[in-house]
Amino acid sequence: MRKFNIRKVLDGLTAGSSSASQQQQQQQQHPPGNREPEIQETLQSEHFQLCKTVRHGFPYQPSALAFDPVQKILAVGTQTGALRLFGRPGVECYCQHDSGAAVIQLQFLINEGALVSALADDTLHLWNLRQKRPAILHSLKFCRERVTFCHLPFQSKWLYVGTERGNIHIVNVESFTLSGYVVMWNKAIELSSKSHPGPVVHISDNPMDEGKLLIGFESGTVVLWDLKSKKADYRYTYDEAIHSVAWHHEGKQFICSHSDGTLTIWNVRSPTKPVQTITPHGKQLKDGKKPEPCKPILKVEFKTTRSGEPFIILSGGLSYDTVGRRPCLTVMHGKSTAVLEMDYSIVDFLTLCETPYPNDFQEPYAVVVLLEKDLVLIDLAQNGYPIFENPYPLSIHESPVTCCEYFADCPVDLIPALYSVGARQKRQGYSKKEWPINGGNWGLGAQSYPEIIITGHADGSLKFWDASAITLQVLYKLKTSKVFEKSRNKDERPNTDIVDEDPYAIQIISWCPESRMLCIAGVSAHVIIYRFSKQEVVTEVIPMLEVRLLYEINDVETPEGEQAPPLPTPGGGSNPQPIPPQSHPSTSSSSSDGLRDNVPCLKVKNSPLKQSPGYQTELVIQLVWVGGEPPQQITSLAVNSSYGLVVFGNCNGIAMVDYLQKAVLLNLGTIELYGSNDPHRREPRSPRKSRQPSGGVLFVTSCMCGLSSLYSESMKKLRSSFLTGLCDISEGTVVPEDRCKSPTSDVKDNSFSRSRSSSVTSIDKESREAISALHFCETFTRKTDSSPSPCLWVGTTLGTVLVIALNLPPGGEQRLLQPVIVSPSGTILRLKGAILRMAFLDTTGCLIPPAYEPWREHNVPEEKDEKEKLKKRRPVSVSPSSSQEISENQYAVICSEKQAKVISLPTQNCAYKQNITETSFVLRGDIVALSNSICLACFCANGHIMTFSLPSLRPLLDVYYLPLTNMRIARTFCFTNNGQALYLVSPTEIQRLTYSQETCENLQEMLGELFTPVETPEAPNRGFFKGLFGGGAQSLDREELFGESSSGKASRSLAQHIPGPGGIEGVKGAASGVVGELARARLALDERGQKLGDLEERTAAMLSSADAFSKHAHEMMLKYKDKKWYQF
Repeated sequence: MRKFNIRKVLDGLTAGSSSASQQQQQQQQHPPGNREPEIQETLQSEHFQLCKTVRHGFPYQPSALAFDPVQKILAVGTQTGALRLFGRPGVECYCQHDSGAAVIQLQFLINEGALVSALADDTLHLWNLRQKRPAILHSLKFCRERVTFCHLPFQSKWLYVGTERGNIHIVNVESFTLSGYVVMWNKAIELSSKSHPGPVVHISDNPMDEGKLLIGFESGTVVLWDLKSKKADYRYTYDEAIHSVAWHHEGKQFICSHSDGTLTIWNVRSPTKPVQTITPHGKQLKDGKKPEPCKPILKVEFKTTRSGEPFIILSGGLSYDTVGRRPCLTVMHGKSTAVLEMDYSIVDFLTLCETPYPNDFQEPYAVVVLLEKDLVLIDLAQNGYPIFENPYPLSIHESPVTCCEYFADCPVDLIPALYSVGARQKRQGYSKKEWPINGGNWGLGAQSYPEIIITGHADGSLKFWDASAITLQVLYKLKTSKVFEKSRNKDERPNTDIVDEDPYAIQIISWCPESRMLCIAGVSAHVIIYRFSKQEVVTEVIPMLEVRLLYEINDVETPEGEQAPPLPTPGGGSNPQPIPPQSHPSTSSSSSDGLRDNVPCLKVKNSPLKQSPGYQTELVIQLVWVGGEPPQQITSLAVNSSYGLVVFGNCNGIAMVDYLQKAVLLNLGTIELYGSNDPHRREPRSPRKSRQPSGGVLFVTSCMCGLSSLYSESMKKLRSSFLTGLCDISEGTVVPEDRCKSPTSDVKDNSFSRSRSSSVTSIDKESREAISALHFCETFTRKTDSSPSPCLWVGTTLGTVLVIALNLPPGGEQRLLQPVIVSPSGTILRLKGAILRMAFLDTTGCLIPPAYEPWREHNVPEEKDEKEKLKKRRPVSVSPSSSQEISENQYAVICSEKQAKVISLPTQNCAYKQNITETSFVLRGDIVALSNSICLACFCANGHIMTFSLPSLRPLLDVYYLPLTNMRIARTFCFTNNGQALYLVSPTEIQRLTYSQETCENLQEMLGELFTPVETPEAPNRGFFKGLFGGGAQSLDREELFGESSSGKASRSLAQHIPGPGGIEGVKGAASGVVGELARARLALDERGQKLGDLEERTAAMLSSADAFSKHAHEMMLKYKDKKWYQF
């Protein structure tokens, strides 16, 4: 009688077919030779929960800016409805409006822990910032008018909202309801203009008189409106359209910026013409003529100082003849005018001032400039206006990100080492002051393990980031393009450069944190190996190898381009000849028939190269052109510091290089790896298309058609990926055989990259089998092996796994003299779909990490360490399996696009199998450590994130998270240890998430706090004479003016109130509506304690007075109650 096992039943159900489940049950119930012990698995589904943690990087497509001068918090809104809040370095927050509409304006309730956002869909939202994850408390949707401008006076609860029709409505921000008070455009302008004045572009109250409202209309009309008398005091007209208006703090003058590049300064009481007209960038013509018109001045700010001239700061206004000039911010201070050039167009800017009160000297100290792709802070207090060094991780997109890798739980000495070499790369000339946006408090980081993110970029650079405890800080930047010659202009461009743009772009990163060995593969079919060193060195000759990797069916006697050195045959152990390091291409650039041949795509420098401390070039490997065809892009890469080997493959084949001896060990077409065991019936490829002569333009450019498509946002179709085997989402089907296209390939009609919908013969599909996964390990290579040995496991896009045995010489000097023998073992395993990831477990189910050589400083000569050197060259393993006995077995975990298998070694029997997806395919699979155990984590193209236990492959988590909408997500999604994952959510931002229940629970503690209790600065002193004669600021009882009792109710059809979710914390701390939330939160602050005390005393006095009056009244009543009226 068969034993019933619920786990097997579940596995059978997920397998999707009864036959598969029966086969799986048989495999699980009858382990070969009864050698597989039952491994106790500790991970359960309750250990998993998926949630977003933090978002890093520059806000993509920014559109609005705001600053709280008391809390010192900066807010940025974007065109996609995102909201990013920045406090002190390390305190950041991301929020999202559900509608996704563009944010057109942001207004802080200064020092209240709240923010109003105005969106392009005519909604206003009130955000509660007093909780770690801000939430919307109230929303107001305008139904009949379009919102164009908002203004919230300091310490006021009434928000002025200007509309496209030219009207101004007033919103109570505590209840988020409309007042009945409306400023109608026709009342505002009356007969001063015959036409409609246009949308409201500006609203502000006079700094010295809250009862006077300045309204700017787009057409050029400005109105000073008296709120009490409900009529216009003055109207100011100018011929040019207005973009912005700013007050002088004394309230007697204001300045307007116009569409012709002029600034007009007006006296409040002189509406007929401006006091002064300035054209900051206009050429002054003779004979008193008007200056030539300039570009519009989009914004102006007017800031005063006690001890000197006021600052006039503006964006735009350049003359039209400055074609190609970069966007500028102009700072006018007294007689000096400074024009500060920016790298990107200016979205908005704000002047940071010492006081939040508009009726006091402003004392500006900095300008924060929001650019299209950067955030710049300018120090106004220092000569030359230097910029502050930006402490936020906003430079992720400095060059477009093309790939990234994530490493959690790294060696503890790694981040300090990278930081020390990266500190030398910092630019000079920054402001000496501290970053002034310093609000909020850091969270209590519960996670203490080091985390590192590496991003690869289109310009060939790599950036190492410290990502520990949900923060992000750049550690070190490496420029891989330094080893190549750069063409100065297009005419001097080498004829081998076939990539139109970004020829150095990084495609794959392979990094060993323990040994610090780094290897990258680039878009020009080049591989560079780096060692880490703390010493500066000068490399006289850059070591270089050229590899002729060609795929060709043996349709003729000798395939074109037979490789040299000779290949080791299986088991034969032929001795490959080391290729001497070359500093320049030594082979001819064209073959006998005039075709480009034996030429790499890039030219390595032949001059000495100074290499700073950090990562230094060990070896450059390049694939060369073969018979007029460019090399195919590299699709997989692996490096092993213990063996001294690097291996890479593409859709032609595989090459292995000994980077210690600088020799090619293996150079095989994929088909040759199979030997006589090839399961596919292959025939010669269809005839090649006619090739162009080497001097002409290549008509068919294969996969290497420029990197712009790699990170292009406008791509209409998802391309196949070299690693993940992507298909067009619209087609909804996957053809696992066709996996040869690189992520940069366009869908063109050529022999190398084909559209999935085109009719390609199965022969052609099979002939393009690419290498998709590589893994060095120490395991059993054949069924007959009695002990593990070094080997390389190779996965292909057709779902085949092949094993190559490695015979390494002894360590020390012998390692540099004797050759490494490489031989295919004949072992072949099969899965459905392209192979993505491989890993190995020992007999207890623990992960066996690849062997590595501990890092040491190789630029320092060693004398005493010769004996240690011999030891260090041997593999280091941290697993219990390093001392395996013959009776112990291992498990190979193999994940493909469609399924995962656990293979028992050395028997090679399938112990467990799981069909991950039937209708979609896996984009990324990683074997990761979590809660002192391991699991397989997968991200599917249908948006599901799944985890499976190991070795039994039980489903533990399956959550729909994110549909695959573009190649960027597929290219950058990665899992790492301790339940962490990330991907590039936009071209400028990294989204981190966790699938660990423990991290989700601790996340609230780890997040920083935006709002901190801060005392509001004292209001400016009015002075004796101003108080006596009525100068100084005039206050306004807005409650009396705008409240329901005096102004009535607003029309219900004008706007719709929508209560917000408020968040759990908000609900706990809130009473009814915003009134309760803001009022109670305000009362809780220390700075209001004194006022509260006074209020309580007055209230107590009033109570006692009322009590006394009540008693007196009662006595009077008793005294006279029995008397007749005529007795009084």
